[in-house]
Amino acid sequence: MTLLIGGTGKTGRRVADRLTAQGIDVRIASRHSATRFDWNDETTWQPAIEGERAAYVTFHPDLGLPGAADRVGAFAGLAAELGVEHLVLLSGRGEPLAREAEQRVAAAGTAWTVVACSWFAQNFSEDFLRDAVLDGDIRLPAGDVPEPFVDAEDIADVVAAALTDPRHRGRRYELTGPRALTFADVAGELSRATGRTIRYTPIGSEEYERVLLAAGLPVELGDMFRGILDGRNAEPADGVREALGRPARDFSAYATAAAATGVWSVPPVR
Repeated sequence: MTLLIGGTGKTGRRVADRLTAQGIDVRIASRHSATRFDWNDETTWQPAIEGERAAYVTFHPDLGLPGAADRVGAFAGLAAELGVEHLVLLSGRGEPLAREAEQRVAAAGTAWTVVACSWFAQNFSEDFLRDAVLDGDIRLPAGDVPEPFVDAEDIADVVAAALTDPRHRGRRYELTGPRALTFADVAGELSRATGRTIRYTPIGSEEYERVLLAAGLPVELGDMFRGILDGRNAEPADGVREALGRPARDFSAYATAAAATGVWSVPPVR
């Protein structure tokens, strides 16, 4: 069995599809799955871990928040005690607190792989930014800093490979897209893909906190967001090619494919 913490999320469900297609049994663990798992309730951890050979670990809401490294470290230690052989951690690129969590996992006593990712392209189609795209106005405190958005399909490919091929053990991969785009560039790509006019509007911190609250997300994400959008992640990394031997998917390919699903179709005015 392979345990997928957050196996119903953007990357987790894609990893589940890939492993299942290979005939690998998976146990999906989340707050709302048959195997319940809650990072804030340690009594749910051991029942999820028992009997597992490997685990994909994603932390909710974000590994870059205070306290996350302690929880992930405690989980990794318990996994080692219960006989888990290999942990694959989804980390955040350029997040100092996420690096602490990586170090805790590496020291737990299991084999490990880290996939450190930049912004997901799918944030625009499967997260609270989908509504912004539908409204035609992406409002974020991002200025004109570029970001090499990574496709969740690439993340899932790398994670599935790491969970099934021992050559990836002890490796840390930084996963990004092949080029950096500003959020204004993203709005242009989405406009071309949808055939609609979508703009990007830079906003201040207070307004962004209201956006986070409306989405049910902690306002602390605003501080983390402003911190990592300082240019530190602007340069694309080559982790996808290192892990898989092929280039990363481009944002324009993601936008075209997502638009074809109708995810950004605007309901008719009644």
